[in-house]
Amino acid sequence: MFSIHPFRALRPKPELVADISSLPYDVMNRDEAAKMAEGKPYSYLRITRSEIELPEIEPYSEEVYERAKLNLKKMEREGIVFQEEEPCFYVYRQTMNGREQYGLVACVKADDYFRGSIKKHEFTRADKEEDRLNHILTTRAQTGPVFLTYRDKGQFALLKPVIQKTPIYDFTTEDGIGHTVWVIDDEPTMERLRVSFASLPCVYIADGHHRSAAGARTAKAMAEANPKHKGNEEYNRFLAILFPSTQLKILDYNRLVRDLDGKSTEDFLNSLSEICDIEKLPGLAAPQKAKQFSLYLSGQWYSCKFHEKFYGKKNPVENLDVSLLQNQVLKPLLGIDDPRTSKRIDFVGGIRGLGELQARVDSGECVAAFAMFPTSLDELMEIADADGIMPPKSTWFEPKLRDGLLVHLLD
Repeated sequence: MFSIHPFRALRPKPELVADISSLPYDVMNRDEAAKMAEGKPYSYLRITRSEIELPEIEPYSEEVYERAKLNLKKMEREGIVFQEEEPCFYVYRQTMNGREQYGLVACVKADDYFRGSIKKHEFTRADKEEDRLNHILTTRAQTGPVFLTYRDKGQFALLKPVIQKTPIYDFTTEDGIGHTVWVIDDEPTMERLRVSFASLPCVYIADGHHRSAAGARTAKAMAEANPKHKGNEEYNRFLAILFPSTQLKILDYNRLVRDLDGKSTEDFLNSLSEICDIEKLPGLAAPQKAKQFSLYLSGQWYSCKFHEKFYGKKNPVENLDVSLLQNQVLKPLLGIDDPRTSKRIDFVGGIRGLGELQARVDSGECVAAFAMFPTSLDELMEIADADGIMPPKSTWFEPKLRDGLLVHLLD
């Protein structure tokens, strides 16, 4: 049985929330993080990316985690953030381009992750997983939530009375995204939510596989280190936001390659024509449906539709557009065997637009761009249900969740 739990959130003073909360730690590099935190002494990037306050240093070093702990304690000591008196649930609304999505903020059990009630669809990298584990164990806090989704069976309807009330936070960030938070602190509503979510057979990780793995491993490590472990300690759970799948939107995750593996443009297009129907486009244009992609090469955009014989397989992973591109084009025609490790390929989230792809090819940095049709939520959940693993960089979710809005303390 899947379960949710209220928690005593550590959260910012309302008047400071816009400057304190930050984008997730893993969507920017060090220089970008430093620039975002500039002039904001209490930006949560000083906790999630604390290396920006230190000289050039290995980001996974113990000194980085200790600095994060010091910065978090300083914010608590100075009253910049405070902890809720009683355990609560929260509703978090994000607004982007007129589209809204509502998530329930709660803690979920590590046991549900280990036994598969929280389903995953990606592999994690050992170094990144270890980084988040060390960050959590040192700070004794989960500063950013795992992004979960579920097939709605009436759970969202229980949130509607809550969002009629006055929110505790309501602000818009520099990127134009609206963020609104309501608190749920009355026991009858919390109990209805617990019962309703317990009826779900499972939930799915949409984004945050490394956070999920680290949160679950934290619970295991702290339990093993506690001779008086009972199973109801706060460290047995990790922070999550649960959104109904019908409200979410996956953007395209596009590919750039740095060379054609020795082929000329003409040779590559001739080889590609045996796999796809190819038509020239008058300008940049995204693919309009699945099983096709747009190609930018030598100053020209092309529409490329896979021949039917290459899809329709029973394996849902092999039917993904990103799998078709990898298995039929990138590997056999360009020799890119492993996109996780190859230095000849790069990935660009759809939020940056097709202009970014064209610019990077025109600059000479890359030789060709592949604009993909987005993976669907149904495909994601079908693959997770089948215990499948999606190719790397298959999904890009927008808007991104904010770190530091609601923090889960383990002690």
